[in-house]
Order: sequence, then C-alpha cells, then structure tokens
Amino acid sequence: MLTTMQQKKFLIPIIGIGIILGTIIVALSIVTLIKVNNKFHGIVDNDINPTVNSKALQQSSDSILATSIRIEEVMTYLNELQRIATDFNGTRAIDTPGFDATLDYISNYLTANTNYKVTKTFFYVVSTGLARQPIILSSIKNTIKNHTYSTNLSTAEFYQIPYTTSANFSDYIGLTVIPNLGCSDDDWLNASPSPAGRVALVKRGECTFVEKGLLAAQYNAAALLIYNDGAAPDRFSPITAAFNENNTLPALFLSFQLGQTLADAAQLTPGNVSVLINIDRLHEFPFPSANICADTPTGSISQTIVIGSHSDSVPAGPGINDNGKVTI
Repeated sequence: MLTTMQQKKFLIPIIGIGIILGTIIVALSIVTLIKVNNKFHGIVDNDINPTVNSKALQQSSDSILATSIRIEEVMTYLNELQRIATDFNGTRAIDTPGFDATLDYISNYLTANTNYKVTKTFFYVVSTGLARQPIILSSIKNTIKNHTYSTNLSTAEFYQIPYTTSANFSDYIGLTVIPNLGCSDDDWLNASPSPAGRVALVKRGECTFVEKGLLAAQYNAAALLIYNDGAAPDRFSPITAAFNENNTLPALFLSFQLGQTLADAAQLTPGNVSVLINIDRLHEFPFPSANICADTPTGSISQTIVIGSHSDSVPAGPGINDNGKVTI
C-alpha cells in the first residue's frame, strides 16, 4: 500500500509565458520531477508502521526531497538553457526559435528520463510589446513639437499603454478634450468637436482606464490619450496603465504637464491643436505559445500537488539568472 505522500498525484506545468521569468525554477522543477518518484519509495509506509505519524512522515518526505537536490544537477539544466539561448541570438523569449527549443528540451528530457505523462498544450497570446519607441508630435497653432518617450517615467512626457493597437498617422489629426473625466456617455456626447475620427484627450480619475478606453471606442475616436491628474506628487509622470486584450484603439499615457498643456491649448484655440501618433506593436495579431505539463501516471486525483514555473525569457536576454515563482 502507498503512503499518504506516495498516493499524492504530481502535476508540474512549465508555463511558456511570464513577465517575471522562472528559469531557475524550471531547472528545479526538472530536478524535482526526476527525484520525486525515486525518493518517495524510500519513505516508511504509515499503514505498515502505525507508530510513524503523519507529521513525521511529512518531515521525512520533505527531508528526502530537499537532500536529493544537487546544485551540480541544477547547473546542468541551467547550462543547457544558456546553450539554447546562445544558439538562438541570446534569447529564449516567446515567439522565438530559442523559446521553441526550450520547450523541446524540457519535453524531450522529461519523456526520456521519467515515466510521467508529458503533454504540450498550445494557446494564443496577445502581445504587449512594441517593435520600437512610439512617437507623439503635437501641433499647436502650427508650432510642432516632438515629445519625449522614455522608460524612465520621471523624465518621460508619455509612455505606452499595454494592449494599445498600432497607429501610423499619415498626417496630424485634430484633438478633442473630453470634459470632466470621460467616464460617462454624457462626457463624450458633450465633447466639442465630436471625438469621432479625432484623438480624444482624457484626464485620469473616477473610472478605470479600461472604461475610458471602451467609451473612446464606442464614440469612434481615432486614438486615446490619457494624462495624469497632478493631484499628488506621484501623479505627475506617466504611468503604466493597462487596457485589456480586447482593446481596439491606439492609446498612450501622458504626463500631467503634457496633457494639461494640450488641454489648455485646445480650449484657447479650438481646432488648432492636432497630433501625429506612431505606434508599432511587435505582434499586431495573437500568436501561439505553449504549456508543458508532466503528470504522474499513478496517484489520487483528489490529492494533486501542482508545481509551476515559467520557461521563457525576455527578448533582451536568456533569462538564466532571473527571479522565478513556484506555485505548489
């Protein structure tokens, strides 16, 4: 008869996408997969030896698994992941050959070295990455200014909104300031000129950024610019304000100073404020990714232990020394 711990079913999904990468955890997951069946066979059976209580059994199993992990083994897997990155332009990022090779390495290794049921499941991902820095040019009374994009938000005049669509304006498009905070139909209906076919400028506040985006799409804006409200010292710079995956508009987040400058100019000289926007998404359409799951062939489905990790890296590097997260 199997012990309580032996009867537990192990499921280890190695997930193919993550903002914070779990490369080290991938290696530890592989080690755990190899060790778990072998080491649990050495644990005393609680039913055969009733003097061993469940707490002692848990301590025994924990000790066996912990002492079975060897840093040289972990380094073997990490070195292989580094080799894959080196062979494929220094990255294992999603939607790259390095990512595909990582999935193949993990699934092939587990298939060859364990009796687990290894499956690969594909799904589609909507990218938030940009192919290059976005551009905003403003024209106020025919005076054109190129505004500053930076990942250093304290110096940036504007920043990207995740899930923005691409935009490539061939000419300047008129700006409409949405009254109040753009959170109701009345705000959009009372805007002058109508936001339809124009760039809508909305201040942060009251409702979510997603709600502002939905209203902008409902009233046929060509693009949406949201700006910070300057209500506190930490509310002057642009921020990373995400839309949802179904967003259909180009969108950027402005600093309070830039947003207020455009809003004031539009009120003083109606019709004389326009903007030119260029946003180039890395992937305009969803693309496939994959999860790998390794499932024990035996055990109770009512006592399943799940260990998860990320397997990809960012485009800028191989992700070998990043932080990771494991869910048990």
